[in-house]
Amino acid sequence: MKRRYLNLLIDVAAGRKNADLVIKNCKVVNVYTGAVLEKNIALCGGLIAGIGDYEGETEVDANGSYAIPGLIEGHMHIESTFLTPENLGCVLVPHGTTTVIADPHEIVNVCGVNGFEYMIEAAKGTDLDIKNQIPSCVPCTAFEHSGAIIDSDVIEKLTYHEGAFGLGELMNFPGVIFNDEEVIKKIAVAKNADIIIDGHAPGLSGNELNAYVAAGIKTDHECSTVEEMIEKINLGMYIQLRQGSACHNLRPLLKGVTAANSRRCLLCSDDRQPKDIFEKGDLDDHLRICVEEGLDPITAIQMATINPAECYGLTDRGAIAPGLRGDIVLINNLKEFIVEKVFIQGKLVAEKNTYLGKYKSAPIDKVASSVHVKDLTMEKLKLNSKSTNVKIIDIAEGSIVTKMGTAEVALTADGDFIFDENQDIVKIVIVERHQMTGNVAVGLLRGYGIKKGAVAQTIAHDSHNIVAVGVNNDEIMAAIQEIMRINGGATVVEDRKAIESMPLPIGGLMSDKGGEWVAEKLERIQNMLHKDFKVNWGVEPLMTLAFMSLPVIPEVKITDMGLFDVTKFEFTSIEA
Repeated sequence: MKRRYLNLLIDVAAGRKNADLVIKNCKVVNVYTGAVLEKNIALCGGLIAGIGDYEGETEVDANGSYAIPGLIEGHMHIESTFLTPENLGCVLVPHGTTTVIADPHEIVNVCGVNGFEYMIEAAKGTDLDIKNQIPSCVPCTAFEHSGAIIDSDVIEKLTYHEGAFGLGELMNFPGVIFNDEEVIKKIAVAKNADIIIDGHAPGLSGNELNAYVAAGIKTDHECSTVEEMIEKINLGMYIQLRQGSACHNLRPLLKGVTAANSRRCLLCSDDRQPKDIFEKGDLDDHLRICVEEGLDPITAIQMATINPAECYGLTDRGAIAPGLRGDIVLINNLKEFIVEKVFIQGKLVAEKNTYLGKYKSAPIDKVASSVHVKDLTMEKLKLNSKSTNVKIIDIAEGSIVTKMGTAEVALTADGDFIFDENQDIVKIVIVERHQMTGNVAVGLLRGYGIKKGAVAQTIAHDSHNIVAVGVNNDEIMAAIQEIMRINGGATVVEDRKAIESMPLPIGGLMSDKGGEWVAEKLERIQNMLHKDFKVNWGVEPLMTLAFMSLPVIPEVKITDMGLFDVTKFEFTSIEA
């Protein structure tokens, strides 16, 4: 900070000079003490100068609204919104979100360092402050093919990259526990650079959890039970309570939040689609849920402001106090959390659900054209089972955790699966799209519910190969071919014809269009799949499919290399 500006800030704070902006007649929520103070807020050059009686060159009358700190998204994959960072800013900021901790491992798995640099450049085009972490697991494991490899040497170079912030979620928890050489090198690089390491450790417990935490990993967003959450907090971890489009862990985990442990709890969405943001909100929706579940509203606000700020070392924000960033949200009350105005660095950037801030698009040429498939044939879509007693990926509604199931199914003479709508079992196919390996893996999925046609997409965590489900090979092939034609995105096929498609030209993951367009397109696809194709209502059709190929979430998943038993961390045959 230049001395001249510091002098001015002190003069304004002391009341000797007028502030640039004063927000008058507001109820200021103090996240340090839990108090609510009826005061004015003075801002100078983007910072808060003081809280008290002040005059300003410009004055805004809050008319008794509550002033809370700008909301901080504790963990998010921007690519899962299908929006670019610039377009996401237009959508999130009106809901009071002013800072996002983002792990861009989706696009980096597809486009490598080009993807990382694109996300940093694109983040400059919005007033939403996006902190891009360096992806730690590209690929997620050695059991799939991605578009890039980000090893410890690359990570070390990226720690010096302007805009790099922390090491993204370390999903390869077995690699940590069993001292995998390359995983440990990545952790050492992060420690030497003195940056936070995000975690991802579903179901980890006991001594193995101790080993994971001892490595220096500070957060986890994969808790599914209160017991798991408490065990991790007891070991010093910050827990990100997730409420996304497919994973709804917030309400169950809130039952374990207490006055004693709440300061180790953050709010996050992880993966959230724009349709849900438009309909429900972002962290403002999380706050409403917290209060509905009986949590004190000030505690809830702390979980979205000061807690993530402290967790991530963001000492310049997270509260309304002198010297901090002027990130302030005016809301109607502490129950509904309806956002009225949003200020970022003292500038009004949203009002009445309308974004008023900066917007500039970044070039996408280095992250486009990302679908490269070799030798796709109908023969490769066959199940090729030697037994009618087969293993099944069982979906759990509202969760990305799957179970290893078994079933008796009908097969053709050469071992291919025959669809029976009474069983709610369909074929799931993964097609490698990065390295031209020609890999195609085939498995079976139960609980999805589709009764006709097929759906395919290039959103398939974390390597983002093509994932497709359908009732027969003809429909699946037509869906995959449509994905190749539009060069990435999502499509719905009936009678071997695409009846709805959503192109995603940026890495096959993000649209170059705005939030409203994406939300409307998603709503059409989701409604069609639920109403006409009979996908189960408890299943989010696209987001759920996106997680069926993630081989670090128990119990069973499928990659381009085959059916994968996550509990044993090895491939398994289709036969039960």
